[in-house]
Amino acid sequence: MSFIENPIYVLGVLCLMVILSVYAGNTKFGEKFGAALLVIIFTAVIANLNLIPSASNSIDLYSGIFTYLAPISIFYLLLQVNLTSLKKAGAPMIILFLIGSFATTIGILLSWYIVSPQNTLGADASTVAGMLTGTYTGGSVNFNAVALEYDFQEKGILYAGTIAVDNVVTTIWIIITLTIPTLLRRFWMDKKVKVKEHKSSLSDIDQMDMRSFMWLIFLGVAAYYVSELTAELLPSIPSILVLSTFGILLAQTKFIKSLNGSHTLGLYLVYIFLAVIGAYCEISSVIELQQVGITLLIFTSLAVFLHGTISIIIGGLVYRDWEMVAISSQANVGGGTTAMALAETFNRKELILPAILVGTLGNAIGTYLGFLVIGIL
Repeated sequence: MSFIENPIYVLGVLCLMVILSVYAGNTKFGEKFGAALLVIIFTAVIANLNLIPSASNSIDLYSGIFTYLAPISIFYLLLQVNLTSLKKAGAPMIILFLIGSFATTIGILLSWYIVSPQNTLGADASTVAGMLTGTYTGGSVNFNAVALEYDFQEKGILYAGTIAVDNVVTTIWIIITLTIPTLLRRFWMDKKVKVKEHKSSLSDIDQMDMRSFMWLIFLGVAAYYVSELTAELLPSIPSILVLSTFGILLAQTKFIKSLNGSHTLGLYLVYIFLAVIGAYCEISSVIELQQVGITLLIFTSLAVFLHGTISIIIGGLVYRDWEMVAISSQANVGGGTTAMALAETFNRKELILPAILVGTLGNAIGTYLGFLVIGIL
């Protein structure tokens, strides 16, 4: 076994790629791409330089990360989903967010029949549709949950290309949602919906401690084991769906709420997982993405455009507050973090916490909608 196939060496390199990506993602230039995409790019470069194994000479470490670490990372991230706190978001934000989730699902289905991505992507098209439904409902947690169930992550180039397209479309949608209120007021004046401002602290309580760390490790392993047992007893139910449901249910308990660090731990494991995705990206296969990439971009862009159109029309009829409509749509497409930034930009301080909270609602329902779309298609 050559040194580049040594699992300890490879794991060390993957961890280094995560460090570099997080630091690069905090720079003015790197923040345009985000750490998630950067870790794929950085690892792809060193894999194609033959510094670590790639897809054609994959090692057991990669399979282990796909099989165990990736699902457990999703479980950890879902431990942040506190459904009882959603009442603080208020009915208007929750209703607009659910309208946006419905609009995402309809947008994906309509885009499917207009663009017909299956003609280019083949059998992978429905999986991509489910992944995009998940990510434009609740974010990358749902994106990866759907991908893992269908082993889509092993198709490194296509997976990385889908993430790249998602990143581009999401960035464009941030710009569009920033301009939505100003543009729409020229044709249809709105009225701000009053939402009670909550003084709850949004400070970082995700600091790891030994008690939290040892419990989180145990819970992650135990939850994975239970989900696998359930999948064996009920093979018609995807194991990742069982694991996700288990995480959401546990997140509502007082004990889990007392544990710190689940988000940090989950996010780190996601980055390790994405680093392996990067290692699977071989330059010799990139040429295959030319037509596929265009199809992905058209399919995704149209789906998000339809999401926005439906959200604006129905949202305008229900709650004609264009800033709130824009923020809730951004919570769908970009997640709670970008929705919070939008609320700050609009100087709607009372919508900062609701934006974050409906983002957690998206984490809870996105995977289910993703599987629903795949089932329909």
